[in-house]
Amino acid sequence: MITVKCKVETSIDEVWKFWTTPEHITKWSYASDDWHTPYAENDLRVGGKFKSTMASKDGTMSFDFEGEYTKVENHSMIEYKMADGRKVDIYFISLEDGVEIIESFDPENVNSEEMQREGWQAILDNFKKYAECL
Repeated sequence: MITVKCKVETSIDEVWKFWTTPEHITKWSYASDDWHTPYAENDLRVGGKFKSTMASKDGTMSFDFEGEYTKVENHSMIEYKMADGRKVDIYFISLEDGVEIIESFDPENVNSEEMQREGWQAILDNFKKYAECL
């Protein structure tokens, strides 16, 4: 598995809301400034599904990121399987001065692990920036 992490200086309640609510997901879930997420849906429960559309801002490329939740512990942990069967675990650890987010995922076989790590870390860094500005 590949692991990325960050510390967000806001409350666990805010982190959870920003991470799981579609109207917030569309504001931070992208890896670079020339991409965006124009659509997101989220049914946060075991067996629930999520889907977000990631697209280049110039309209030349897009893809859907989707999966099904296999474990949800409110304000603590989310586990899901992506549409291709890969597993993702996300831990939210409350600290005195914020929340540490640790996200681990099974790599895919097309792009290098380093490229995948950088992309997922960039999205996590965008989340941190978004959550700390609100």
